[in-house]
Amino acid sequence: MYYFCNMIIELFSIVGFVLSVYAFKVENKLKTNKKYHAICDLNNKVSCSKTFMSKYGHLAGFSNSLGGIFFYLLIFILAIYSVDNLIFYLSLLGFLGTVFLAYLSFIQLKTYCPVCTLIYILNILLLVFSYIRI
Repeated sequence: MYYFCNMIIELFSIVGFVLSVYAFKVENKLKTNKKYHAICDLNNKVSCSKTFMSKYGHLAGFSNSLGGIFFYLLIFILAIYSVDNLIFYLSLLGFLGTVFLAYLSFIQLKTYCPVCTLIYILNILLLVFSYIRI
């Protein structure tokens, strides 16, 4: 079970990394081209761009997507070296951030972001599998 959980954590960290890179790419394209239309922008209520470019898209002066890139890269490296306790605590912080960002997206912005929602689900699953692993 340990190795299965480890493989799942590595896989989820890769998927989270890719999603975060995509979000970062969308942010940068929107900064240079206001007419850019991301794949995840379906309408005013289902829009990644609206979420990424909101005042909540950059917390503590850093882009959330850039933070995600480093977070998932760190989780992947720690999973390779089997640093289980640290992965769990980082996953717990990621989960708390997920709850906060989901609140901001769904309640404050009243927007559904498909990429963000996939990241929220990944963070919850990372917490579950990192807990099973310790």
